[in-house]
Amino acid sequence: MTNRAFRSRFLFVEKDLREFWEGEWGWHRWESKKIPSTSVVSRFEEEGIQMPQPLLPLVPDGATPLCDHISVVNENDTWTYFAGVLPVFSHPSDDRDSFRMFTAQLVCKGVCKQVDVVNTFGVAPVSVKRAVKQYRERGSQSFYQPRRGRGATVMTDQVIQQAQGLLNQGKLTERPRTDGPTNDAPPPRSPNHAEASRNEASHVEASDKSQRGFQDAACADGLGFACTRLVERVAAAIGLLPGGAPTRYEACRDVTFGGVLCALPALEQNGLFRHLDRCFLPLGGYYTTLQIFSLLGFMALCRIRTVEQLQYHPPGELGKLLGLDRVPEVRCLRNKLTTLSAGQAPEIWAAQLSQDWMQADPDLAGALYVDGHVRLYHGKLTKLPRRYVSRQRLCLRGTTDYWVNDGLGQPFFVVERPLDQGMLEAIKSDIVPRLLEDVPRQPTQQELDDDPRRHRFVLLFDREGYSPAFFKQMWQEHRIACTTYHKFPKDPWPEAEFHPTEVTLAAGERVTMKLAERGSRIGSRTDQRLWVREVRKLTESGHQTSLISTAYGDEALQDAGRLFSRWSQENFFQYAMKHYGIDLLSEYGTDGFPAPKREVVNPARRELDTRCRSLTGRLTRKRAEYAAQTMHPEADQAKISEWEQRQAELVEAIEHLEYELSELKQRQSETPSHLPWEELPADSKFEQLAPSRKRLLDTVKMIAYRAETAMVGIVRETLRRADDGRSLIQDLFRQDADLLLDEANEHLEVRVHPLSNLRWNRAITHLLEHLNAAEMTCPGTKLKLVYSLIAPQT
Repeated sequence: MTNRAFRSRFLFVEKDLREFWEGEWGWHRWESKKIPSTSVVSRFEEEGIQMPQPLLPLVPDGATPLCDHISVVNENDTWTYFAGVLPVFSHPSDDRDSFRMFTAQLVCKGVCKQVDVVNTFGVAPVSVKRAVKQYRERGSQSFYQPRRGRGATVMTDQVIQQAQGLLNQGKLTERPRTDGPTNDAPPPRSPNHAEASRNEASHVEASDKSQRGFQDAACADGLGFACTRLVERVAAAIGLLPGGAPTRYEACRDVTFGGVLCALPALEQNGLFRHLDRCFLPLGGYYTTLQIFSLLGFMALCRIRTVEQLQYHPPGELGKLLGLDRVPEVRCLRNKLTTLSAGQAPEIWAAQLSQDWMQADPDLAGALYVDGHVRLYHGKLTKLPRRYVSRQRLCLRGTTDYWVNDGLGQPFFVVERPLDQGMLEAIKSDIVPRLLEDVPRQPTQQELDDDPRRHRFVLLFDREGYSPAFFKQMWQEHRIACTTYHKFPKDPWPEAEFHPTEVTLAAGERVTMKLAERGSRIGSRTDQRLWVREVRKLTESGHQTSLISTAYGDEALQDAGRLFSRWSQENFFQYAMKHYGIDLLSEYGTDGFPAPKREVVNPARRELDTRCRSLTGRLTRKRAEYAAQTMHPEADQAKISEWEQRQAELVEAIEHLEYELSELKQRQSETPSHLPWEELPADSKFEQLAPSRKRLLDTVKMIAYRAETAMVGIVRETLRRADDGRSLIQDLFRQDADLLLDEANEHLEVRVHPLSNLRWNRAITHLLEHLNAAEMTCPGTKLKLVYSLIAPQT
């Protein structure tokens, strides 16, 4: 393209952007950007900036392409024809002569084809052929000359009145025309035509999936697949759209994943759109912070577990869920997440939400489950230390995350530990200080002094956290109660002490257990001895499961109900790994971390320990072999000599192994088991996995899980089998839905397609009634969300 041609085409874009800026965004004047009166091209040339290649042709928002260069818009009963974004001709909708003249002119000039006119306007092919023939033979003036006929029109006033009477009696039906606008007298209308007109005015005609697919594919050669809002995207690209693209929903049918819009009230209630302006900087460009977080929440609920998996789903269909033309591509979304994850913004946002969740339900925040989860790493960027993975019963490389959940398994927050010295150290260093500030309804110091058995809150964990010294420290320093399984229970109790007791679990289930309670003293050392409450459960097989607790003011029912509900946290780990991908890498790369003050395992001591265990095993096998050959053979002299030789070899090997083992143990005793981080050898140091984006996505996934759990609780009210709740909600999120826009009443109706059976449809109808009662406004708009199910009445 020559410089002159490029300049003329770019000035054309500049003129349109100037009109767009002053028209739709009147409160942002062009002069406020301090752009001189000279053109944008001249300004680029003065500053030595290389001009970008304009992506033309442009199509106005809402226009229908007629051909490669011409598009049409029907607005206010007027057809307007655009060349790019420049209007070139217009005529009223009922001006049939102008319509036939201009379309015939376009065909004769080679701008478009007859089939384009037929497909775009839905007129009869023979009508287009006649108009083209008339234009070629008699010119454009012939369309406006009086028509030659046999006389007066057939549709006289008398005929119209007679036809209207027959139509009102149901003896005549209205026949629509298919050859475009006409100048004839208006045909008679049916009695219910006024009501139909009102419905058409209130509900915009909805597009189906096929139409949207063709429109999205037609944009692939321009700005990209499904980029239908060209003016807004060009304005964002040159910095003229500071607030991002507006959220503007369209009337659509059969939208993929449309059922996930039913989760918007639950996502908002659990804080997906809370504290965003305070914690995150605004995003520049086309997409706003609100739209990016909405997309992340929908991805989690639709089981799109990673950013890379987004490319395998239709971007235009997902964009309709956000009120946009399409969702960002993978690279763009990665860049947005990098911007949002900068600094401590994700950590601050997660801390704010954790406090909100605890304040919303103080009863659940009074008993907290703590457990570690090893996130495996198989990459080569850093050599993470090995951790024992209980689910695989292996020591593998990874990092440990400690999760804090409530009694229903819903997460409050997660603590990452690149250097891990066990659960107890993580609780003392990172978890307890945070809980002392966040847990609501904690008793005052005066109340604790008045009641020596009262506690602030209860921590529950598995046998890994069993430590009488830790229990005693938590009670004496903070008055925090601990509950766990007894690691060293004594003799079984008499079965006569156990009585059937009805226990209510955290989720509301009621189960009957055989329980017994005693007071016990734990701790082998004098300074660690502690008096605790011990509760045992007698199983059907006769096994006694023992648990201990320092919650002295509670009862056995509370201890049993809390500890035996720990499966909720284990279920959360399994469910989140499978459905939300909490173990998957969010980004590739490592990051250094400040040198920790605590000590780390000495690699030299670890190597000595490994060699000692290996020698001990070899020595044990040699001794066993020597003991097996103590029987002296009596008969054969050859066997006797062979036996004596073998015995001598074993004695020599045993003595050699004992000597080598004694030397290793001596070196082991002289080598410290732990070293400060600074004294660790360089080849043994490692870096942590890049944590910023992981923290942000983990918080979004926690919100999605809490929102899903809330919706499951509602549908379970009508389900006979409570276990079907999760599957039902998952199917709802994957279901197609129709989006019907009522601009007059500012309503956005989400019509969910029916599910597989009637009982599930009844449960979803029950859920939608709760969602409609919430009367939620769609984020970023003034549209009120209305939900319904396309299903027969049952």
